[in-house]
Amino acid sequence: MSSDMTDALLAHALAEQAGAMLLQLRAARPAGGKALGAEGDRVANRMILDRLRAERPDDAILSEEEKDDISRCAVSRVWVIDPLDGTREYGEGRNDWAVHVALAIDGRPVVGAVALPGLGLTLATDKPPQLTPEASPLRMLISRTRPAAEAVAVAEALDAELVPMGSAGAKAMAVLRGEADIYLHTGGQYEWDNCAPVAVALAAGLHVSRIDGSPLVYNRENPYLPDLLICHRERAPQILELVAKTATA
Repeated sequence: MSSDMTDALLAHALAEQAGAMLLQLRAARPAGGKALGAEGDRVANRMILDRLRAERPDDAILSEEEKDDISRCAVSRVWVIDPLDGTREYGEGRNDWAVHVALAIDGRPVVGAVALPGLGLTLATDKPPQLTPEASPLRMLISRTRPAAEAVAVAEALDAELVPMGSAGAKAMAVLRGEADIYLHTGGQYEWDNCAPVAVALAAGLHVSRIDGSPLVYNRENPYLPDLLICHRERAPQILELVAKTATA
């Protein structure tokens, strides 16, 4: 990997390489389960961080699988990494898991790549996909294990179909791929859960915000970032209004 690669190409390459490694690991250990998920997290994280430290030695890194060093907050450029988003789904042999590689600059999600190795796809800011129109009825993504009450309530108000899915990255990319129309999450996340998906969604022209309409800001001392909305821009005002009404009901 050449040190003169752009940030976007580097993110894309790292996400794809980690995804390929994770597929190979799973193929070699068909028993799967929690142990496989833990091993996948470890090996993918090590590969991505080793590459980043070699390619971008002056940048900071925030990874789900590393002890956080808040000295990163004084650095403008911070790579935000989730080496295996959807560990449970990965260990169960499902396809709705992802690899997230993102770069936040001054708190903004500027570069991102989300690999969906089980589907043979990587969506990234260097080549964002072309959006498809909303479906009728609308399709609302929810967690397949912990559906948030707010999302279910908004879906009912919109008469939207519920689409259960695994990882945050898989859900966000389902909107970009035209498999769903709305990803509304209120169940708690961290920066590594959504930085790469948010960067790609923004590059593709989708609306992305907190559920109060404010922007998502990264590289904060506390990386907890509990909620987000990803949808088509013209739909956002209606959904944000419904969320506000749900919160005050």
